[in-house]
Amino acid sequence: MTQIDEQQVRHIAHLSRLDLSDEEIAQYGRQLGEVLAYVEQLNEVDTEGVEPTAHAMPVSNVFREDVPAESLGVEKALQNAPDKATPYFKVPKVLDQQSA
Repeated sequence: MTQIDEQQVRHIAHLSRLDLSDEEIAQYGRQLGEVLAYVEQLNEVDTEGVEPTAHAMPVSNVFREDVPAESLGVEKALQNAPDKATPYFKVPKVLDQQSA
């Protein structure tokens, strides 16, 4: 099984903005290791002669045509916003200089 050490799990948690306990760090380290071991196992599968595909089944686009339409307007868009500074949504700062 591929090992994910505690430092790597803490780094991933930091990037994900997760505050994990030591117990969760150990648990997620084991789980991430199991996922990577499974991916390594898939690398052993003989795919010689298998044509690459994006999907196992034929897929067709189910989206509607992209047709210009009238927009909501500022007042209606901001109507249910918890915090606003017209004409903008006001959101808390997510990134700081140390995390960049």
